[in-house]
Amino acid sequence: MEEIFQKYDKAVPRYTSYPPATAFNTAFTKDEFVKHIIRSNTDEPSGVSIYIHIPFCTQRCHFCGCNTALYQSENVVRRYVDCVKKEIREVAQLIDKRRPVTQISWGGGTPNSIDFGYIRQIMDTLREEFTFAPYAEIAMECSPAYLDYADVDSLSEMGFNRVSLGIQDFHKEVLDAINRQGPKHPVEDMLAYLRAKGFKGLNIDLVYGLPLQTIESFAENLSIAAAMKPDRIATFSYAHIPWFNPAQKLMEKHRFPEPAEKLKMLVSAINYFSQNGYDVIGMDHFALADDELTIAKRTGNLHRNFQGYNTRKTTGQVYAFGASGISQLNSCFAQNVKSFDQYMNKIEQEGWAIERGYALSSDEMLIRDTINEIMCNGYIHFTGMAGKYHLNKDDFFKITRFSPDKIEDMLQDGLVELTDTSLSVTATGMLVVRNVAVAFDPAFVPGLNQYSRTI
Repeated sequence: MEEIFQKYDKAVPRYTSYPPATAFNTAFTKDEFVKHIIRSNTDEPSGVSIYIHIPFCTQRCHFCGCNTALYQSENVVRRYVDCVKKEIREVAQLIDKRRPVTQISWGGGTPNSIDFGYIRQIMDTLREEFTFAPYAEIAMECSPAYLDYADVDSLSEMGFNRVSLGIQDFHKEVLDAINRQGPKHPVEDMLAYLRAKGFKGLNIDLVYGLPLQTIESFAENLSIAAAMKPDRIATFSYAHIPWFNPAQKLMEKHRFPEPAEKLKMLVSAINYFSQNGYDVIGMDHFALADDELTIAKRTGNLHRNFQGYNTRKTTGQVYAFGASGISQLNSCFAQNVKSFDQYMNKIEQEGWAIERGYALSSDEMLIRDTINEIMCNGYIHFTGMAGKYHLNKDDFFKITRFSPDKIEDMLQDGLVELTDTSLSVTATGMLVVRNVAVAFDPAFVPGLNQYSRTI
């Protein structure tokens, strides 16, 4: 397995979106976004997916690359929440009320670091403006450092049914090195309490490549995590980019794992979780056999958006609210300004805070759907995908510029299987699926090194 990773460790897009966010531009305006919101009412998927961004953190972790800000005064947080509510009401006026909300995700920052009364205000606003599907997935990313049992009770009362815990590492010395507080309560006890309150799809995040981590200590993380049996586990590779995130320089006094060690950590995670009841989901996630994600993968109904992996049942077009939030409609992307101060000023003055975006052509929509199918379900039927856009197979190959020579090495290595009508990615191939997807991306130019590497 290590040989495969080493061979295909190349700079390619992560394909969280297509086109990647590097294509977004400031020529995309609020007026154009409004047109796409109205169009989204007749596009597929019909479900409404909502993202709420809370940028505030009580303590800033040095490794984090998210759009965050240290906790401000109560007045600033109150003002920010009022702006999020105003933005929700502005956008909701344009959305067909018959469309159900199928997914809500709260991220940050640290959403559970603010007063839960503010969370309730935003949830009440959403319920006033939208109709929730009975099966809607309502999730929050939580720091275990601030999560109390009473908070779980409150989340349950507000309709939340899924939580992701940002563990990162179970060792205090590693958490100290990245300036992160440890869990307020034992993680195993918190997971048990969440289950007792009816939460499902419980996830914990681990990061490999952090300062002071070793192959042995990361193996301990895997063992501890698997023993707790969360429904899902995500393992993310730490990217050291201090020129982008200056706070990361504060960790350079510590030893970081070498690239070869990081590779062994990744391989050990895949092997360990696969041998202990988990299925590999996409590139970096794992889920138990009876989890919805595993079932969706098995039936070819796995999907992916900026909120992460989900099922076709809960998939919706994404409408994002808050600083830096990215809306992900069928025909466009639209991102708010990243600064929460600028966000509040623009919302208060204009009701909107769009900074940049991108409108997709019909060809780009086909390429996006093709890449998404490969990334999630490891399969593409050429005629079937072409037919979705009223095209034939020749049109499909012309638009994607796919040719067998682009995947020749992967064919020889048993990572993909190709017929006249379809392409399938093998289990091993899914570990480097970004390299498969890029063969269908006509905009990709090898060697530019503007993307992260596969590992």
